[in-house]
Amino acid sequence: MLRGRPRGRGHSTRDTRLLQYLVTISLKHRIDPDKLFNKIVYAWKNGRSKCKQLTIQCREKMGDHAIFLITKNHEVVAQFPMSRNLLKQTAPLKRFAHVIEREKDALMKKRNARAVGYHKIGDLKAGMKRINLKARVLSISRPQQALTKYNDYVMFANATLTDETGTVKLTLWNGRINSLSVNDTVEIENANVTAYKGETQLKIGRHSKLRIIDNHNRVRARELERTPSLNSIAMRTHG
Repeated sequence: MLRGRPRGRGHSTRDTRLLQYLVTISLKHRIDPDKLFNKIVYAWKNGRSKCKQLTIQCREKMGDHAIFLITKNHEVVAQFPMSRNLLKQTAPLKRFAHVIEREKDALMKKRNARAVGYHKIGDLKAGMKRINLKARVLSISRPQQALTKYNDYVMFANATLTDETGTVKLTLWNGRINSLSVNDTVEIENANVTAYKGETQLKIGRHSKLRIIDNHNRVRARELERTPSLNSIAMRTHG
């Protein structure tokens, strides 16, 4: 969420938050924020407009505000009310110039980080974060049961991953256990490296991604379901 909210005359807190939301949408879809706002105004007056790959519809006009729907390829991107007072203003997003630049810089750093490429297992050290790598599943241990701090039981198994530089263990929880098989090639994004009993291990959490890749380096149709962060699990046993 954007921070450093500029407040201007005639702008309620709700309007300010909406403007920030529009900045986020415009940057995510690489659209000039002022152009997006102008297309929303056009849709308000004419019912519908296009802004690059986005379609904007004015779904309903109600008293002092209107309801808008933004879609991309028939999928909903956003739906929100906007006040008539805000719709009648000229380039209100210019007040967010410094926020826009900051968000652009953050997005650029994120894209550059992704472009760095993949890590090698032999280079992993405890404490490293946001690790991306590709590896082959060498083995998967027999699933075991663990008790959480909430007195619930979960299943886990340890997969041993390998590349040309070494091996590392990755703990799989619940549904992910049966989703991997020995000799699968996997792609992992945004993982962390931890140490357990002196052994380096990969940790995947809420914001991590784990995909299975075929021999032609094409991602299979589905991404494996996400599982809770390991921080929420108090282990009594560990394989």
